[in-house]
Amino acid sequence: MTRLLVEVEGETEENFVNYVLSVHLLAVGYTAVHARLLGTARSRKWRGGIKNWDVVRKSILNHLKGDRGIIVTTMVDYYGLPESWPGHAIASTGQKSVSERASVLEKALSDDISSALQSFDPRRFVPYVVMHEFEGLLFSNPDRFAQSIGRPDLSSKFRSIRSEFPTPEDIDDSPETHPSKRISEFVPRYQKRLMGVDAAKEIGLDAIRKECPVFGRWLENLESLV
Repeated sequence: MTRLLVEVEGETEENFVNYVLSVHLLAVGYTAVHARLLGTARSRKWRGGIKNWDVVRKSILNHLKGDRGIIVTTMVDYYGLPESWPGHAIASTGQKSVSERASVLEKALSDDISSALQSFDPRRFVPYVVMHEFEGLLFSNPDRFAQSIGRPDLSSKFRSIRSEFPTPEDIDDSPETHPSKRISEFVPRYQKRLMGVDAAKEIGLDAIRKECPVFGRWLENLESLV
């Protein structure tokens, strides 16, 4: 049995995992795939958001210790990531590529969790940091993205944004130009929790993994653990 728990930062990622990612992973051999909001209880009014690393770390360790048959992964945005997360300072300095930033962060997270556990199989923790945020992945297919939100007239604008960057994951993380900010300029009532997941379904994981190397590496890693 191969079971996967995905620690996510918000409801958009939670829905993506439960309604898109899980379908694929169950088909390749996982017996269960579930998302869990980081450091929050379902009964609380305020949910989601990236927590400081000590809160997230405690949750991850509790799951890994309490259930030795489970694999844990993360799905959090690089945009807005707290500086308390291991590897953040190194990843954010210098002329690093998007892939290099992600690799630095994910290795630091993996090393930190492994150091806290004895006789731990490092394959049981697969950190993933979305570069730069979930909405960037939707630019993997601008036409299908526009169609999925009922705005086919925006195809050319979305294609124009995509053409400015080597990959959708390179769309920057400035407060004024991060992916969801760019989308909301054209769609003021954009509801990421619903529209974002519908768009991901329409685009498909194959297109996303082909266009987004960091995401593709994560998905391939998860597939290899079955």
